[in-house]
Amino acid sequence: MSEIELYYWPTPNGKKISILLEELSLPYQAHLIDIGAGDQFAPDFLAIAPNNRIPAIIDPDGPDGEPISIFESGAILQYFARKTGQLYGSTERDRIEIDQWLMWQMGGVGPMAGQAHHFLKYAPVMDPPHVLPYAQDRYRNEVGRLYGVLNKRLNGRDYVCGQFSIADIAIYPWAAGWEGQQQTLDDKPHLAAWLDRLAARPAVKRGMELANELRQKGYTKEQMERLFKQQ
Repeated sequence: MSEIELYYWPTPNGKKISILLEELSLPYQAHLIDIGAGDQFAPDFLAIAPNNRIPAIIDPDGPDGEPISIFESGAILQYFARKTGQLYGSTERDRIEIDQWLMWQMGGVGPMAGQAHHFLKYAPVMDPPHVLPYAQDRYRNEVGRLYGVLNKRLNGRDYVCGQFSIADIAIYPWAAGWEGQQQTLDDKPHLAAWLDRLAARPAVKRGMELANELRQKGYTKEQMERLFKQQ
């Protein structure tokens, strides 16, 4: 199999795809798109990711043997799950269930946790600072509600849809950041156990660690200006 081109930065959405490729043992080359430096606005990247967001991929062995580029993490997860026949259940009912929880992450956990992280961590240190208690409470509380839903779902299940799937891969990088979202696991034992279960998977660990040291450095005020105010 030809090497997949992964356009990546170590954000939760980016880590979904590095985890996926590691779990599937697919060969890939990571191209770092430094979103703090504005790499996501480069014409070459916009040609494959017109929404100027990571991740994106190019698969040289796409449908009918022709290369294909794909943006949006959920679409990439579904593409490789269909292509390989892995991490997507074995029946149509399985796939419907997995798709529900994938969309739950895409439409709920990702946006809400992202906004919580923004208003709790980044907005207060911007120039000028933006400390907005209403926004902080709104997004913190909604993330807590969503994690409560997930905790109930995981009661009696090792994985979100019974067997390990792209639904788990989609949710995990966001839920793993629960502390930065100012959440608690004290009342969510099933979620806590699931987080430990996922963290123990070698491929998940490798996917989470890809270039992670770059994200841990944080952003300068100039980078935050570029990241959060540029259209």
